Amino acid sequence: MEKIDYTLKVEALKDGTAIDHITAGQGVKILRMFKLMESGERLYVGLNLPSRRLGKKDLIKIENVLLTPSQANQLALFAPDATVNVIRNFEVAEKYTLDLPELIEGVFACPNSNCISHNEPVKSVFHVRRAKDGSTKMRCQYCEKSFSQDIVAEL
Repeated sequence: MEKIDYTLKVEALKDGTAIDHITAGQGVKILRMFKLMESGERLYVGLNLPSRRLGKKDLIKIENVLLTPSQANQLALFAPDATVNVIRNFEVAEKYTLDLPELIEGVFACPNSNCISHNEPVKSVFHVRRAKDGSTKMRCQYCEKSFSQDIVAEL
């Protein structure tokens, strides 16, 4: 049987955030949706890395960007099993396990083209809930229409 090397070969962060245990294939979506590439900071991205827990995972490390617990919880939409480590002076200063947030503001656009949020200078606001079937639903505060997380994320 082939032995898998689980040692990561990525430079350590002095200060920043490491998002680990992202479901494989969701890393790029998180980079895009949360505009992490627009920070101008050094960014390390690992896709389809071996993981004992998930089989495969994605990993994101970003220098000099420290996520708050609220920001980290927004990641739970796409990476519910992720862990977020805030790094200060090469040490893990804070570690967040994610909980699905009740509200997400200013991250996604409403898929309803008739929603007032497209014509007025307001931040989008979605109320988030788990449906009985386990899926995640997001309801726009302005037009009150509900959408699956995947429909909202595709915009």
